[in-house]
Amino acid sequence: MTKSTLPAFALNKLRTCVLLSLAMLCAAPTMAQTRAAANSPSVKEVVKAFATPPDDARPMVRWWWFGPSVEKKQLEREILDMKAGGFGGFEIQAVYPMELDDAAKGTHNYPYLSKQFLEHVSFANDKARANKLRVDITLGSGWPYGGPHVTVGDAAGRLRVAVIELPAGNESFALPAIMNGEKLLASFVADGTPKQLDSSKLTLFEPQLLASKSGRAGVKAAAADRVVVCYIASRTGQQVKRAALGAEGFVLDHLSRNAIDHHLKTVAEPLLKAFGKNPPYAVFSDSLEAYGTDWTDDFLAEFQRRRGYELKPHLPKIESGIGADAAAIRRDWALTQTELANERYLVPVNQWAKAHGTRFRSQTYGEPAVTMSSNKLVDLPEGEGYQFRQFSFTRWATSAGHLYGRPVISAETWTWLHSPAFSATPLDMKVEADRMLLQGVNQFVGHGWPYTPPGTLEPDYAFYAAAVFNTHLPWWNVMPDVNGYLQRMSYLMRQGKPANQVAVFLPTDDVYATLSLGKVSVSAEMGKYVTPELSAQILDAGHNIDYVDAESVMELGINYPVLILPHVTRLSPAVVAKLSDYVRAGGKIIAVGSKPSLAPGYLNAARISAEVQTASDALFANQDKVSLVSSDSAVGATLKAAVPADMELSAEKENIGFIRRQLTDSDVYFIANTSNRDVTANAAFRSKYKTAYWWNPYDGKISNADVKPTLRLAPYESRVLVLTDTPQNAQQEAKLADATTVVDLSRDWKVQFSEKPQAVNMSSLRSWTEDEATRYFSGIASYTKDLELTAAQLKDSRLTLDFGPGTPLEVTPKVPSGMRAMLDSPVREAAVVFVNGQRAGSVWKPPYQLDVSKLLRAGNNRLEIQVANLGLNALAGHALPDYRLLSAKYGQRFVPQDTHLIQAQPAGILGPVKLIGAKLQ
Repeated sequence: MTKSTLPAFALNKLRTCVLLSLAMLCAAPTMAQTRAAANSPSVKEVVKAFATPPDDARPMVRWWWFGPSVEKKQLEREILDMKAGGFGGFEIQAVYPMELDDAAKGTHNYPYLSKQFLEHVSFANDKARANKLRVDITLGSGWPYGGPHVTVGDAAGRLRVAVIELPAGNESFALPAIMNGEKLLASFVADGTPKQLDSSKLTLFEPQLLASKSGRAGVKAAAADRVVVCYIASRTGQQVKRAALGAEGFVLDHLSRNAIDHHLKTVAEPLLKAFGKNPPYAVFSDSLEAYGTDWTDDFLAEFQRRRGYELKPHLPKIESGIGADAAAIRRDWALTQTELANERYLVPVNQWAKAHGTRFRSQTYGEPAVTMSSNKLVDLPEGEGYQFRQFSFTRWATSAGHLYGRPVISAETWTWLHSPAFSATPLDMKVEADRMLLQGVNQFVGHGWPYTPPGTLEPDYAFYAAAVFNTHLPWWNVMPDVNGYLQRMSYLMRQGKPANQVAVFLPTDDVYATLSLGKVSVSAEMGKYVTPELSAQILDAGHNIDYVDAESVMELGINYPVLILPHVTRLSPAVVAKLSDYVRAGGKIIAVGSKPSLAPGYLNAARISAEVQTASDALFANQDKVSLVSSDSAVGATLKAAVPADMELSAEKENIGFIRRQLTDSDVYFIANTSNRDVTANAAFRSKYKTAYWWNPYDGKISNADVKPTLRLAPYESRVLVLTDTPQNAQQEAKLADATTVVDLSRDWKVQFSEKPQAVNMSSLRSWTEDEATRYFSGIASYTKDLELTAAQLKDSRLTLDFGPGTPLEVTPKVPSGMRAMLDSPVREAAVVFVNGQRAGSVWKPPYQLDVSKLLRAGNNRLEIQVANLGLNALAGHALPDYRLLSAKYGQRFVPQDTHLIQAQPAGILGPVKLIGAKLQ
């Protein structure tokens, strides 16, 4: 077709496709990543690194620089602490001041992007590289992107509506005030009052000014009361959240290329120069929380170019949603925002990152209205949210990674974990991390690590809405063990390829059609379609889930045995054709609630809807492969009839989760008990392999397993099962008689508290909080005791130190935000065990047991248990900081969360403790 025969909007669509194609080439995975995705390794290759996984699989932390007020000695100290604790790197994020300047204390809040701040960035980068740690940096302070360089003309846009009452007989009215950064777009008039207005009757008109600078417009008088409705291109006014000193200002307009380019030049360029010849591994954008944004200056022109019709006459339908075609117009309005965000924000930032020798790590969800497939435009997609059994931003990101060849997919983890700050336990970390793993995450970014100057009152700084993971945690003594587990699992979950068998189609066009002014987020509304019930039906049928959307279907096809269509009504004929091709090739579809029947958008909707209806009827006529069920609750049974379960359980289906990775010669299953009680179930797997092994995710050891094992999992316990026909160097699971108590160790311990001069003789185990002297103690206490054993007790026995089962709590957390493990440990909160001077291991998760057989001897044995509690207890023992003067100077930039919940928690070994023995058979 020649250029002259293409309409303007079609030409623009062609240009958009070319631009996004180029962007995808720029955002394509590196050659190494492509090989990792395409050339699935063998089990022999993977097992070599499983015991000692590579450092790049270590968790990272978000490193908050408050003020920013940092100094080099403390920066280096904290970097070394991160490495020692098993963290693999950090992301620098400058945020609000925590204290006023004080020369005597060495506190100086240097402005963001100041010479001093950039010198500190350079120093941190150099020290991290010297210690082989990864460094990322946020391209801004706080979130979303913005700051003092953002003029009102580049600030996030919104469509403002002004309603003006026009009484009967009036011939003039006061025009709405139009301030700098605003523009009157259109005015409409109709009979009625502000409380009684039929928006479908609104008529577009051009107000006539009565006199220059009068602020009034003339209108022909009418016998009835009327209403004038004015639509104004305005700004949200949102300010950067949690901004550092000197970084305050408007959130920028993500739909404006000028705003993005100016931000990159003004903020990103100076940041990257501070890295010199060693750029950061990645630059980062936090979740898109540009609340209320739905407009940009050239939106009307861009809409007409892209959609092929003028939006101005339809503005009342965008606002009200009233009218037969209002939903279709809203869909086009929201789609245009997605395209602008993709082309003007994601593409240029990703291209800029590549040009500067780094990568773009992006939380691509929220506002503006990006989609799941928008993630294909960034190098490193990142999710957030532990919601394994419902729609989540985490699975949104991991699904995009699976589809578009991003083998490493990160998640912001532990946000709001067990609020308030310093309440989180190592078990809390594991419980949330396991839910991330079950959704496909294989890189943890911990939220987070507060930079803390020396000399502050313990437990020192905390970000207002986060757990703390630094050396001010008393239970830092087990952090290397916790991170070792997360590192090993992150490595393993990167190997091979994802193997989910069920895809859920995200009905993006249907969501677009429901969006309204100031509430334009696809991800926020998707949970109304991908409901908790739908997710549960699929998971309990023995499958895990990936998401797909219309864009991925058109570009990549459908590479899953089963596709679920949840209440999908709006589809293009091209997507329906792809679905038909999929079914002809053997795929199966389960539609919930309805068949697709409507055109996605407004233009030529009647004709296209007829095409969709006809094609849909033909598709659903194939009843062997295409099913229509009435509700989400019917999906599970239909799915079971369509395809065998990937993991079939005899019980506990709602509590045991799994995810599978596929190697060239094996299937790797990560299996986790997500409940706070013991579970038992027989398991069968959809695998062709005839041999199975347990790979221990805590120490890397391998033991033999049954192909159809009986799963006996302690609360929140997780395991790895590998099915393969390649022989493994595995230990044979010992057969043991029933365990009996060898010695009751619940009495007569000597307890030495760190920083306390005198040891305490504890005749019976009790919480530290029961004694006034240690009620508000946070730290480590060393329990010591001598133990006499005979040779007969040691012979042919497995001897285990048993601290008890823990106490399950109510299912509903008693905290306003975030999550926690609903189990109280019998060791509050972690312990490192030494037997005869040798480290036996740590105790921080169920089962609260430790095999000490190899370290015990006949005769006298010395037990030492170093127990660490929460930092919360010290916090409860002193007055909280008074931020009144800080807020007076800088404005209230934060409010510490849930401080009313701060109180001393039980601490220490609560008992009973036993040495139990089981004879080898």
